[in-house]
Amino acid sequence: PEVVVIDCKGHMLGRLASVVAKQLLHGQKVVCVRTEKICLSGGFIRQKMKYERFRRKRHLTNPKKGPYHYKAPSKILWRTIRGMVPHKTGRGALALGRLQTFEGC
Repeated sequence: PEVVVIDCKGHMLGRLASVVAKQLLHGQKVVCVRTEKICLSGGFIRQKMKYERFRRKRHLTNPKKGPYHYKAPSKILWRTIRGMVPHKTGRGALALGRLQTFEGC
């Protein structure tokens, strides 16, 4: 199949991720660019604080064991899409392999 290039500027994170996840599961190759321009609903400060609380969550007895929470916008989109795909199955792993995310053009 052809590669679909998506300009993420102005799109809502969850809505974009659900559409992309469905396309990936149907076998479509997807490239997402300009992920730093993705919108989040709600106030900026509230969303920022919420994500900072999420990033602080680590393994209780040995923090270097993870889980690792990414800061880059492309990785945030990738992880959101991963949550919508059955990534622990063969079909889901292949679907995630068809996804590429980038900041900038």
